[in-house]
Amino acid sequence: MEPKLTTQDAIAKLRGKIKDIKFPSSLQDKLEEIFAQLEINSRSESTFWQFYQSDSKYLDWLISLPWNTQSQDILDLSFAKEKLDEGHYGLDAVKERILEYVSVLALQKQRTPDKKIRAPILLFVGLVGTGKTTMAKSIAQVFGRQLIRVPFGGLGDPLYLRGRSRLYPEAEPGAIIKNLAQVKSNNPVILLDEIDRVADDALNTIMGVLVELLDPEQNSHFVDHYLDYPFDLSQCLFVATCNNTSRIATAVMDRLEVIQMPSYTDEEKITIGRKYLFPKSLSENGLTSSDIKIADTVWLNIVRPLGFDAGVRTLSRNIDNLCRKAAMEIFSGKTKQVIVDESNIKNYIPQW
Repeated sequence: MEPKLTTQDAIAKLRGKIKDIKFPSSLQDKLEEIFAQLEINSRSESTFWQFYQSDSKYLDWLISLPWNTQSQDILDLSFAKEKLDEGHYGLDAVKERILEYVSVLALQKQRTPDKKIRAPILLFVGLVGTGKTTMAKSIAQVFGRQLIRVPFGGLGDPLYLRGRSRLYPEAEPGAIIKNLAQVKSNNPVILLDEIDRVADDALNTIMGVLVELLDPEQNSHFVDHYLDYPFDLSQCLFVATCNNTSRIATAVMDRLEVIQMPSYTDEEKITIGRKYLFPKSLSENGLTSSDIKIADTVWLNIVRPLGFDAGVRTLSRNIDNLCRKAAMEIFSGKTKQVIVDESNIKNYIPQW
């Protein structure tokens, strides 16, 4: 059985945790205050261990944060175009805007290497399934940065973003700081997903937090309630998405560059279905291209079985459903190859 730590041993253990960490000097001063308070509390063991657990957890969070660690931007136009084309068919105007931003950031870095780069904050606006979220993922790949996704759908508590003060039991940092600790980089792409879908009763307070996150004059010293110390978010690349802008505060909109995500045409969806979604679904369902053949004449039925849909999410589900039904027929021995044409399309996908 290991001997119980004395209070002084416990304090020394905490000091050892942070010995090699380069914290900002003002944060180091704050930590010295914490250790001084622990020394005072060490006179009473019962009080000491209560504070020790809380302080140890706090130090663990501080140690996990990327105070001085960031990824190196790629800033290569040909690579950026390749990644955008890889993840998205069409959307040429949207891709052009992103390539412009890559060019601007590359020039800024070349000509003023010592200056902090403040990238524009992009807001992708469009209907469900038009590729807003996946475009944000592609941007992270284009820059070679880590991606953090913060979902806003149904969000009703601003403390989810800002954390809770250490004065409360079980307090923890908010989603921004938690994710930074996880990705170990202080310049990730931060995706603020569906910012128009927050709960009604929390709309104003959450919009207030968004202003602080997105304002370059404020986000360089973003204060999470748990940390109670500013963290520099100015090198993060923020990307937001929404279905429409009617519920987004004017102060937030003023800080965003709006990019409209267009609806896909039927022809574009057919190409996306054939080239991207169908091969992916075959792989995910244990099938090969020789197991299912789809006639050219039925692709429009797969794209639009029940009416118009702006995005490709329904198309993806339709193809998945078709592949699962085909997999069951092949596995049960009913057939060795499924051929989908006008005579049997209704067996695989509901039609009007």
